[in-house]
Amino acid sequence: MSVLRTSLRNFLAHKGRMALSAVAVLLSVAFVCGTLVFTDTMNTTFDKLFAATSADVTVSPKSASDDGAPSRTGKPEALPASLVDKVAKVPGVRRAEGAVGSSSVTVVNAKNENMGSTTGAPTIAGNWTENDLKAMEITSGRAPRGPTEMMVDADTADKHHLKLGDELRTIAVTGDFTARITGIATFKVTNPGAAVVYFDTATAQRELLGATGRFTQINVTAASGVSDVRLKQDVASALGTSSYRLQTAKEAADANRDSVGSFLDVMKYAMLGFAGIAFVVGIFLIINTFSMLVAQRTREIGLMRAIGSSRKQVNRSVLVEALLLGVFGSVLGVGAGVGLAVGLMKVMSSIGMELSTGDLTVNWTTPVIGLVLGVVVTVVAAYVPARRAGKISPMAALRDAGTPADGKAGAIRAAIGLVLTGAGTAALFASANSAKAAAGSGLLGLGVVLTLIGFVVVGPLLAGLVVRVISALVLRMFGPVGRMAERNALRNPRRTGATGAALMIGLALVACLSVVGSSMVASATSELDKSVGADFIVSSGTGQPIVPQAADAIRKTPGIAHVTDYRPVDAKLTAPDGKARNDQVTAADPSYQDDLRRKTVAGDLAAAYGENAMSVGDTYAKEHGVKVGDTMTVAFEGGATARLKVAAITSDDTNVDKGAMYTNITTVERYLPADRMPKNMLMFAKADDGRAKDAYASLKQSLKAYPQYKVQDQTDFKKDLKDQIGQLLNIVYGLLALAIIVAVLGVVNTLALSVVERTREIGLLRAIGLSRRQLRRMIRLESVVIALFGALLGLGLGMGWGTTAQKLLALEGMGVLEIPWPTILTVFVGSAFVGLFAALIPAWRAGRMNVLNAIAADG
Repeated sequence: MSVLRTSLRNFLAHKGRMALSAVAVLLSVAFVCGTLVFTDTMNTTFDKLFAATSADVTVSPKSASDDGAPSRTGKPEALPASLVDKVAKVPGVRRAEGAVGSSSVTVVNAKNENMGSTTGAPTIAGNWTENDLKAMEITSGRAPRGPTEMMVDADTADKHHLKLGDELRTIAVTGDFTARITGIATFKVTNPGAAVVYFDTATAQRELLGATGRFTQINVTAASGVSDVRLKQDVASALGTSSYRLQTAKEAADANRDSVGSFLDVMKYAMLGFAGIAFVVGIFLIINTFSMLVAQRTREIGLMRAIGSSRKQVNRSVLVEALLLGVFGSVLGVGAGVGLAVGLMKVMSSIGMELSTGDLTVNWTTPVIGLVLGVVVTVVAAYVPARRAGKISPMAALRDAGTPADGKAGAIRAAIGLVLTGAGTAALFASANSAKAAAGSGLLGLGVVLTLIGFVVVGPLLAGLVVRVISALVLRMFGPVGRMAERNALRNPRRTGATGAALMIGLALVACLSVVGSSMVASATSELDKSVGADFIVSSGTGQPIVPQAADAIRKTPGIAHVTDYRPVDAKLTAPDGKARNDQVTAADPSYQDDLRRKTVAGDLAAAYGENAMSVGDTYAKEHGVKVGDTMTVAFEGGATARLKVAAITSDDTNVDKGAMYTNITTVERYLPADRMPKNMLMFAKADDGRAKDAYASLKQSLKAYPQYKVQDQTDFKKDLKDQIGQLLNIVYGLLALAIIVAVLGVVNTLALSVVERTREIGLLRAIGLSRRQLRRMIRLESVVIALFGALLGLGLGMGWGTTAQKLLALEGMGVLEIPWPTILTVFVGSAFVGLFAALIPAWRAGRMNVLNAIAADG
C-alpha cells in the first residue's frame, strides 16, 4: 500500500510533466477506438440496410454477379416472368413478386448533370415492389404508374434539389428515356449513399432489361409460421437449383455484407496500422519522460533506498506511476475515440456517404481494447526506466541528480544497433537484387524492420555524429548561444536519440511512400509515352460499360481517323499442356495494335487479329509451354467453345495491359450470342493528322450528353494518374500526421523536462549575463537540431526503403526511379519549423524563471 501511496504522490507531484505523455496515450487510444467505432458503425448501417431490403427468400439467376457490380453486357442477368407464378404456388409462400434491378444506369437532369453519388456508390434503378416498403416509405407524391413516371429516393432529391414534376433522363444500355418525378421515397434505415430510382414494372423491364416478361430476381414472402429455411427448401424442390440461386434473408444479407466487408476490413486494418505507428512513436515519448523523471529524482530514490526501500519497491513505484498514466490517458482516449468516430461520420456525410449518428455502434470490446492497449503500451514503455530506477543505490543520495548513463551499456547498445542496421541493410540489398517480386517483398519487409530497429538502437551514437554536423551548418552562425544549444543536444545522446527516433519513424514512412508514389507516376508516364499510340481514351472510371448510343456518338465525331473497341471477355482457357484456368481475353479491333504498341517476342501481333487466332503473354506462355502455332481451347462464358491458334506472344515487361491476351471482336462474336457480348469498357480514338486539338473538343462535345464518361488525351490521362496516386498519398500522409503530432509532443516534453532538469544551470546562465531572449533562442535552437536530426535519419532511411521498393516494382514493369526532391527538401525544412514550434512553450517557461529561485533549486 505504501508503494501505491508513493506512486500516487509522485504522479500528482509531476502531473504537469506527465501531461504530454498522457496526451500521446490519449491520441493513440483515440485513433484505435475511433477506427473501431467508425467501422463498426458502418457495418451496422449496411447490416440494417441489407436486412431491411432482403426478402424472406430470394430467387436469382445462378450466373448473376455476387457483388452487384455492373454487368459487362450492360444488362443484368434475368429470369423468365413465368417463374413468379410457379413460385407463388409453392406451399408456404404468402407472396411472390418479380423485381427488376440494375446498377448499369446513369440518371441526369436537363443540364446533363449526373444525379448519382459522388462517392462511387452506384445508381440503382428498378421497379417499385411490396418488398421495398420494408425499407422505404413514400413521403411525397406517389409511385410511378406509366412509362413517363419515376420515383427517386429522398437523399438524392435533397442532394440535387429535385422536386415533384422535374424531368430526368435515364441512360441505359438499351437506350435513353425520360420520365417525370411523381414520388419521393424516404429510407427507413440509413442509405449509405446510393442513388435509387423506381419505375413501374413494365417500364423497368423494357428499358433496363430490353424485354418484358423478365425479372432480375423474385422476392418470396413466407406464410405465417413458415421459416425462411423451410421456405427455401420448398422453393428449391419446385424449381431445382441448377440454374437458380436461392438465398434466405440472412444468407442474402450475409452475401451483401461480404461484398462490402472486404473494403471495410481493408480500411479498418489500414487505420489500425497507422494507430500502431502512433503507439510506437508514443513509446519513445513515454520512455523519455520516465527516464528523465527517474534521473531528476536520483537523489530522492537514493534516500528511499537508504531508509529501507527495496529495488522491487522502487521498480514497482515507477511502474504504478506508468499504470496510472496509462489508465488516465486511455480512459480519456476512449471518449475521444467516440468523438473522433462521430467526426469521421460527419466528414463522410459531407462528401456524400450518409452515416447516421443514430447507428453509432460502441461494442463493449472497443473500450476494453483501448484501455488494455493504452495501459500495456505505457507500462511496457516505462519498464526500462523502472529497472534503471531500481538499480539506483543508497549512495546516490549523496550525488547530484542526472547521473551519466553507464558507458559499458552504451557501447553494447551501439554494437547491437550496428549489427541490426547492417543485417537490415543486407536484407534491403538482397531485396533490391531479387529476381522475383514475391521473394523480394519478404526481404524488403525484413530489411525495413531491422533497419528501423537498428537506427532506433544506434540512435545515441548517431546523435553524437549527426548533431555535430547539423550544428556546424546551422548553429555556429548563432555564436555562443548556438554552441550552447549544440552542447545541450549532445549532453544526453540517449535522450536526443530517442526523441529524434520518434520523429524519424513518421518521416521515414513519408519519404518511402513519396519515392514509391513518384516512381509509380514516372514509370507509368514513361510507359504511356512509349506504348500508347491513341490520342484519346474514353472510359467511365466507375466500371460501367460504354452504352451503344455513346459509342455511336464517339464514332460519328468529326476529325477522328479511327475508333477502337475494347471488350474484356470472361472465358475458361485450356493450354496445350491440358491445364485450364478462368481468365479474360481482350476482344478488340485490329487498330488496337496501333493504339497500344506491344512488344512481340514471337509471331506477328497483326495475325492474332485474324480469323480464329489470338495472342498470349510471355509469362503465360512460359508457364504452359505455349508456342506460336499452338491451339488454345477457349470456352467463352455464356457462349460456345472455340479453338484459337496462337499467332503471337507478347512481352509482359510492361505495366499497361500486362498479361493481356488479344483476339478480334469478330472472332468472339462467332462464339457468343449477341445478348451475351460485352459492351466496351474502354474506347480508343486517333485523330486525323493535324486535327488533334479540334478532335478533342469535338469528342467532348459529342459526349456532353453522357457525363458518366471521361474523354482524356494522354496529358489528361497522366494527370489523372498522378492525381489518383497523389490523393492516395495525401490520405496516407493525413493518417501519418497523428504519429508526427505525437513525435512533436515528444520534442516538447523532452525540452520541458530538460528545462526543469537544468533549472539551476539556467539560473546561473542568467546570473552571468545571458538575456531572456538569448535563453529562449538557445532552447529553440536545441529543439531545431533535435528535429532536424530526426528528419535527416527518417528521410534518409525512408529514401532507402523507397528505392528498394522501386526495384521490386521494376519487376512488375515500373522501372523508373524518381526521388521527389522538392517533397524531401520541404519536409526537411518543415522539420526545422516543427522544432521551433515545439520549443515555444518550454522556451517561454525558461525565460520566465526567477533567477534567484532557479539558482537555489535542487533540480
